[in-house]
Amino acid sequence: MLLTTADTKPLYSPAITIEQGAIQYQQDTQPVLSGLNMQMPAQSWTCILGRSGCGKTTLLRYLANLLADKVQWSGELSTSNQIALKGQVAYMAQQDLLMPWLNVLDNVLLSEKFSKKTLRSPSKVQQYEKAIALLTEVGLADKTQELPQNLSGGMRQRVALARTLMQDKPVVLMDEPFSALDAVTRYKLQNLAHRLLKNKTVLLITHDPLEAIRLADQLYILHGKPAFASALSLPKQQTPRELNAESAALQQRVIQRLEQDYE
Repeated sequence: MLLTTADTKPLYSPAITIEQGAIQYQQDTQPVLSGLNMQMPAQSWTCILGRSGCGKTTLLRYLANLLADKVQWSGELSTSNQIALKGQVAYMAQQDLLMPWLNVLDNVLLSEKFSKKTLRSPSKVQQYEKAIALLTEVGLADKTQELPQNLSGGMRQRVALARTLMQDKPVVLMDEPFSALDAVTRYKLQNLAHRLLKNKTVLLITHDPLEAIRLADQLYILHGKPAFASALSLPKQQTPRELNAESAALQQRVIQRLEQDYE
């Protein structure tokens, strides 16, 4: 996918490569992650599984440039478009983080209020039209004036997804955005996110093996202490995959692998 930037350089959804990566919090005596080798293909979904506390969110937050003053990094982090990852990233957290005093439309437009303005920046009318179009895409065109507290959990996450898409970044980092939803709503939102994030480079953190198996083009498990990444082979079905005997067998292997870290 090709996007345009203020400096007129083309910005493609890039592949991301980590070689021998290590992350250590400033106050800790040993790293959270070490010997990390990962390939995140361009315009594809990479999913990461692992036990609680193994460093999944730490990695995601580091890639989102949210830990710059809190951790030490070593290793190589590169993108195939040779542009620094900072500035290419949209981040969608587990909580929807909607502002309770803003209506749905203004929550979607919130990122635009803090973005750097240039001569090429869209006008307020263009921003409004884009936000309305995105809310239509996520099925909330009739909820633009509602406050977040009047929405269901699934609706709130759809607003958060629209806000993420509003940023139009080539890389999208997602930290368990569907984990608090019921099974049917989660399934529907997985499909919706997969469709709307087509051609983005997506990194999804999840605790749910089935979610990872459904969505992943590349799948890693973080394990060990400090944690490192192991890649798993995936069924050749097109994503989002339908659940069948092959995916059920893979889910069992994933659970067995994860259980090893709890022994």
